[in-house]
Amino acid sequence: MKFLIIGGDAAGMSAASRAKRNDPGIDVTVLEKTEDVSYSACGMPYNIADSEREIDDLVVRQADVFREKQDINLLTGHCVESIDTVKGIVTGAGTDGSEFSFPYNRLLIATGASPVIPELPGFDMPGVMALKSLADGRRIRKYLKENNVRRAVIIGMGYIGLEMCEALRTRSIEVDMVKPGPGFLPWMREELSSVIREEVASHNTRLYPGHKIFKIESEEDCLKIICDGITLETDMVLVAIGVKPNSKIAKEAGIDLGLHEAIAVDRSLGTSVSNIYSAGDCADAFHVVTGERAWIPLALRANRAGWAVADNVCGKEVELPGIAGTAVFKIFNLEVARTGLSAEEAARSGFDPEEVVIKTRSRAHAHPGSTSIRIQMTGDRKSGRLLGCRMVGKEGVAHRINAAAVALHCKMTVQEFFQADLAYAPPFSPVWDPLLTAANQLLKKVGGK
Repeated sequence: MKFLIIGGDAAGMSAASRAKRNDPGIDVTVLEKTEDVSYSACGMPYNIADSEREIDDLVVRQADVFREKQDINLLTGHCVESIDTVKGIVTGAGTDGSEFSFPYNRLLIATGASPVIPELPGFDMPGVMALKSLADGRRIRKYLKENNVRRAVIIGMGYIGLEMCEALRTRSIEVDMVKPGPGFLPWMREELSSVIREEVASHNTRLYPGHKIFKIESEEDCLKIICDGITLETDMVLVAIGVKPNSKIAKEAGIDLGLHEAIAVDRSLGTSVSNIYSAGDCADAFHVVTGERAWIPLALRANRAGWAVADNVCGKEVELPGIAGTAVFKIFNLEVARTGLSAEEAARSGFDPEEVVIKTRSRAHAHPGSTSIRIQMTGDRKSGRLLGCRMVGKEGVAHRINAAAVALHCKMTVQEFFQADLAYAPPFSPVWDPLLTAANQLLKKVGGK
């Protein structure tokens, strides 16, 4: 059995390691186009915030460990360019220009995702960067060190943009954030997003939503971002407007793509072509609430999908139920979390949604240190089913969201979730946990089904 893997980060190396654990005799080869494998990409903003740290601190396992201790044929600097699905061969070129080809019995495409870079003048200039790979992190750290950056503009206001805003402010760099869209975190209600916006602004960051970007120009001592109505001067530009799946080689091989051009997979991670699997940020998934295909690239899914592919390759039939889109990030003193659907998303998927927003306390009312938590909770009028939750607060958010995520996986109604036996002690929660308070309010709209 020749198990060939394209891509050596979360999904790829998880699959490679698990396959060797399942069957030590299996022939596993991993082709990775960069020199980096198995690193914590999610930790890069926090690494960049500390000028004394090394970016390689984020490497979870060195390449030689996979080669020497696990007998995985890990080849870095190998960029796959094509897949012949009839002959079962992949071909490509090394960083030195040499050509290669490898046969396979089973193939995993784990090529990840790439930052979206606008096709506008100036976005290819030095000082204009994105953050996705470890190499990106190295470039940013090097640029900050060598160019004495005092001002930065972040294009975009999503997870990475906000985490990098905090990282740069930690290094006393002035930050402006700009994006063409009019809203700030449009996936949550204004009652919650306004709290985050005020927190960001309180840390001397200027926000410019709703400004179309035309180009970036270079002057002697700065870069200029020319926008509709404003011009921003800066030493560095970080582009953080999202990512796109690296699905080109799959498409050219005749493999079906799905939502957002991600590789379409079934619940066993199989593609439309026999013996070819896909996992990680390049592949789609099924949403546990809607049952529909979704593309929400997150780390846990990538690792879990890599395991599932390895199990299936080794003869253990495994299916993954799907994802809820559970995510959390920190921005200065706030924790922000989400899972499932908002009312707008639920309506687009055919539900009849109701939504409540509550403000309550993170601890018992008389306990020192209690702070505000705001919760947005969504349910379905017809079935009474819990559909989603968003939360913002200074404490008690990051792990509390997991209770709502489990409820979504179990397809609980709002009434069933309200009856959940959640833990209580004054340092951690009021008697009625904030999630239960939100569920109680939502029950008044969706009924006790």
